[in-house]
Amino acid sequence: MAARILIVEDETELANLLLDYLQAADYRADILSNGNEVTAHIESHPPDLILLDLMLPGKNGLEICKEIRRYSNVPIIMMTARIEEADRLRGLEVGADDYVCKPYSPREIVARVKAVLRRTHSTGQRKSGDIQLRRNTGQLLVGGLDVGLTALEFHLFELLYSEPGRIFSREQIMDRIYSDYRVISDRTIDSHIKKVRKKIAALLPEKELIHSVYGAGYKFEVQ
Repeated sequence: MAARILIVEDETELANLLLDYLQAADYRADILSNGNEVTAHIESHPPDLILLDLMLPGKNGLEICKEIRRYSNVPIIMMTARIEEADRLRGLEVGADDYVCKPYSPREIVARVKAVLRRTHSTGQRKSGDIQLRRNTGQLLVGGLDVGLTALEFHLFELLYSEPGRIFSREQIMDRIYSDYRVISDRTIDSHIKKVRKKIAALLPEKELIHSVYGAGYKFEVQ
């Protein structure tokens, strides 16, 4: 069945344009224009991905993203006219998986949707001791309990986990897991690493899995 995309955008013409392009790419799509409608819609029509505008009537995109992350790891691509790094960081830090600055091409949005869904819907699972990766659901389990990573955090951990002991530079991480690393900074990587560590530590306090290598980057290693 075709993936369902939720477009949360109050600019009617832009929302309809995205709808047309997504449907032409064989996706199902719904449109909401008010931030207060999002939670109820997700409960009744769970999407596979959300395109979320930052500036909305009702709840804004940041509030919505924070709220969604309390109960769902659904991929979120944030869309906004704000181009300052601090704004991009804020969106990514509250759980967005990607960030697109306006004006953008609808073709670019479709390409990003495909890339994010490809990462989050890949199949298979890997297991090492108490640590288990479920790629089909985008879950990291520790002792059978879900760590609760966002889709982007999962792929960051998966990259490090795929080659234990290998040091990945921030540039390599940006190139591997972000669809447009040009809008990402070292601070973004460090912020995501910090959040992943904190979530893992809540279930596995006695072990450090992600290690900083001064001046080089990060690596996965059980110690």
